[in-house]
Amino acid sequence: MDSHPSAHRDLARARAALERGDTAGAAGHLAGALTHAPTLPEIHELLSRLAATAGGGLGLLPAEPHEPPGRMVARAHLLAAAGHPEDGLPLLVAASAGQPGTDWAGVPWVAAPALGARIEPGLLARTVMRLCTAVGDPAPAGTTDTLRPYLTVIRHAVAAHGEHAMLLGAGSALARRLGEVRLAVDWAARGARAQPSKLGEIWLGYAYRSAGRMPEALAALRRAVAYDPDDLSVYADVAATLADLDRLDEALRWTELALERDPDFDCVVHTAHRLRYRADGDVAHLVELADFIRDHPDDAHEHTDLEECCRESPWLGGMPSGAPLPPGRAPVNAEPSADAVRRLLRVATPTWAHPPAAYDRALGLVLVEPWELLSLLAHPAVTEARQPTGLEVWACLGLLHHGSAEPWLDSSRRRLLLGLLDGDLDRVTQAALFALVTYAWVDPGARSDVAAVVAGRLSEMSGPAARAVAELALAAPGLDRPTRELAAATIRVPVVPRQRRVNWLRRSFYKP
Repeated sequence: MDSHPSAHRDLARARAALERGDTAGAAGHLAGALTHAPTLPEIHELLSRLAATAGGGLGLLPAEPHEPPGRMVARAHLLAAAGHPEDGLPLLVAASAGQPGTDWAGVPWVAAPALGARIEPGLLARTVMRLCTAVGDPAPAGTTDTLRPYLTVIRHAVAAHGEHAMLLGAGSALARRLGEVRLAVDWAARGARAQPSKLGEIWLGYAYRSAGRMPEALAALRRAVAYDPDDLSVYADVAATLADLDRLDEALRWTELALERDPDFDCVVHTAHRLRYRADGDVAHLVELADFIRDHPDDAHEHTDLEECCRESPWLGGMPSGAPLPPGRAPVNAEPSADAVRRLLRVATPTWAHPPAAYDRALGLVLVEPWELLSLLAHPAVTEARQPTGLEVWACLGLLHHGSAEPWLDSSRRRLLLGLLDGDLDRVTQAALFALVTYAWVDPGARSDVAAVVAGRLSEMSGPAARAVAELALAAPGLDRPTRELAAATIRVPVVPRQRRVNWLRRSFYKP
């Protein structure tokens, strides 16, 4: 059976175009074939024929803005055939940066030692760092084999160029992302010795962290700070490493030092809030972090601190574990449309990154009328669910997006959700309470009102119902200290006294 039907279709068209002398058409079809099967030998045979034509075929595929990866890769192969593989490699890297799971570089000329020897090591280092920035740390699952050819190029370049500090550091960064921890440490250490610098120590610190050698990582990062005391991002790295060594007080002091210099430096803010939350478990730190993210949408780096703190925490990152409460009954006795049911099922999931992410995910339910969302609470798709899939939660979250221009206290969305809290605690009342809590995360003006509602509901509960509300209460912004302590005691979670308010965070942005 043909495993690459689209590639072979484009290949046949390219072959026909070459036979009639249409080299431009052949080049376009080969670029399309590469998109589907970038290492298929037959494609490269035809590329060789194209490269043998006048001009080497390079004029047939001029660079274009926003061009598809197959076109870039075809040009890379033609450059290599013309004797300029060092010019083709950055094009392969650009394709891999966009689609790291595709084997763009698994071809013989990339693995040849001659490429590593002839490419300028500084250029290779910069090219590799662009790849590292794009694929993240670690690289996505399933990309190790497709990205490994670039590590081969670096091996050959290191063998040819010796102790080039930037090349060794960049190679360490890629090796680290691909799980080659020993190699990452070796290259970073060699680079730091060859040319001592802040960047060299940062690369070494990250390599040691990946190897689990935290004391050595801390020492390297401290040396990086000594090179440049004004680089606050390294303070965040030091703090994160100290926290991994269970030296939380020292970690918090490093974030304090950084925030005294710049209270809005995003890397430190994220790390600081994450560490504060680790120190005392107060959700207020995560709410403050969510506020910071909302107020700073143009931060230069991507951070995952909020998501990591919320992951696997009841309500912060998804539905709580345990047996579901009895299904609730909806206040509207009507049949929702099939489209409304489909939209709810499409949105519903038992997990979410954090409450603001859940709020955003429910935006699509603005196309479902409020009465239908209420009627969905009694629909068989919801009431007969064998596991707590969160359908009630998403129906209630959908209500938040209706009448969103209305002031909160007088809004219909608030009135509808409060109406669902009447009676004994069940899955619907839990869902409505979570929707209120979620709205308090995204609208600071609603926090005192929602906190009062949650506190009142908690005071009314006993037994298993009290525990269920207590879990929601610990996720609620603006809860006063006595109510928070009551909620923690209800589910037997100790509250660590807050000693100070400091800004800390773990760095999850671009790591060199």
